Amino acid sequence: MRILPFIPRLALVAIALSFLTIGYAQSSSSQKKNILLICVDDLRPELNSFGVDYIHSPNIDRLAASGRAFHRHYVNAPTCGASRYTMLTGQYGSYGNQALFQRAERLKSPDSTIPPSMPEWFRKNGYKTVSVGKVSHHPGGWGGEDWYDHNVLEMPGAWDRQLMPTGRWKHPRGAMHSLIHGEIKPIGSFSENKMDVMQSADGKDTDYHDGLIAVEGLEQLENLAESHTPFFLAIGFIKPHLPFGAPKRYMDPYEGIELPPIPHPEKPDWQSTWHASGEFTNQYYHYGKDPNVDKEYAEQVRKHYAACVSYVDHHVGEILAKLNETGREKDTIVVLWGDHGWHLGEHAIWGKHCLFEEALRSPLIISVPGMNNPGTKTDAVVETLDLFPTLCELTGLDYPDFTHGTSLVPQIKSPNARGHTAYAYTGRARTIRNANHRLTLHNDGYVELYDHTSPEKETKNVAEKNPTVVKALTALINQKGAEH
Repeated sequence: MRILPFIPRLALVAIALSFLTIGYAQSSSSQKKNILLICVDDLRPELNSFGVDYIHSPNIDRLAASGRAFHRHYVNAPTCGASRYTMLTGQYGSYGNQALFQRAERLKSPDSTIPPSMPEWFRKNGYKTVSVGKVSHHPGGWGGEDWYDHNVLEMPGAWDRQLMPTGRWKHPRGAMHSLIHGEIKPIGSFSENKMDVMQSADGKDTDYHDGLIAVEGLEQLENLAESHTPFFLAIGFIKPHLPFGAPKRYMDPYEGIELPPIPHPEKPDWQSTWHASGEFTNQYYHYGKDPNVDKEYAEQVRKHYAACVSYVDHHVGEILAKLNETGREKDTIVVLWGDHGWHLGEHAIWGKHCLFEEALRSPLIISVPGMNNPGTKTDAVVETLDLFPTLCELTGLDYPDFTHGTSLVPQIKSPNARGHTAYAYTGRARTIRNANHRLTLHNDGYVELYDHTSPEKETKNVAEKNPTVVKALTALINQKGAEH
């Protein structure tokens, strides 16, 4: 019989505990992990690492290879402001782009019991918090006519610094809705002075706004990395949000190639959350062309969207390279999050604002130093609300029991860990997604049910033939509605 050497009891306990870690290097309380959060506007899973083979996205793909890519991540609202509300607060909120401003107004009440936002939570726990670009709905986080009134904050008390370089466009509203030559989309959806919907112009990366955001983000990252204080740095890129404009060199790889056909391009002939793509159709100039009719024009729109993705990908690569250059990649959790999806002709929709899969599914990648099985994707159903408790658990902060989400640490530990249901809403309907089905419940009681195990997926409403599934998912959606 082999006799083991004597090991003190405390050492045995330590050894046992080491086998119970969740698969990433743990931080001590004196050395908390940093957070680098990269937000990308209107980014559907149009990435090579998410299975779209014609897309050039090498830098985001490398991040996916070093972390966990959540291939079935769903946002809680298919519009910028409401989705960012859920990400930044961990709670359901109102549907609309003013959700965070409405919260800010409620905070002014002396009787307010509104819990802290995610960056405020980290700030109160010793983190330096910095926001660059579009992290909340308004780039820079300010309100007012041109989104530059420093007395009107989307998130009071959240950020030590919130920055938005505006370049030739002079103010954040201009930079948000802009093209290379200083063009700014006019205020109003139906203005006669419309902007081109797409552009591919010769010029430097900083001639478009995301290049400026990247430059500021790099400077902030370098400064934060030199400090011994843990940091929470959020960098928000605006593309591929409309208008689809990027330097020509990002469009060049897509010239001369043929994109795969648009899946299910037909308008639903049943009651649904379909809309007429007003943001795309009414706010931009289209030369009299309709992408639902003109296939060549549809292909050009899709290629310009792809060019915008590649443009952002380049700057994500710069940010990650700077993190490595500083040596802080060893103690920094990196998150890349898309605020919602975007239809590129599916269901005859060009935009978001509906409750189909294409509007609700977006990329989520979490990379944790020392994690197990990096590069292995997970198909667990998860939602944006989960990010707040996840980052708290990964950094050892107190668990925020006021959030509506669930920590994703089990999926970070093991890509085979089960997920949960994902809930989302617009002003006229609510939806819930599990591993096999999506149920959408309209305010007037109408029900859509889609079977994602079938070839038809969201092209056939099967509610009438599946009353048991409808009953079970309706109960779940009403349960979520009670929290909402």
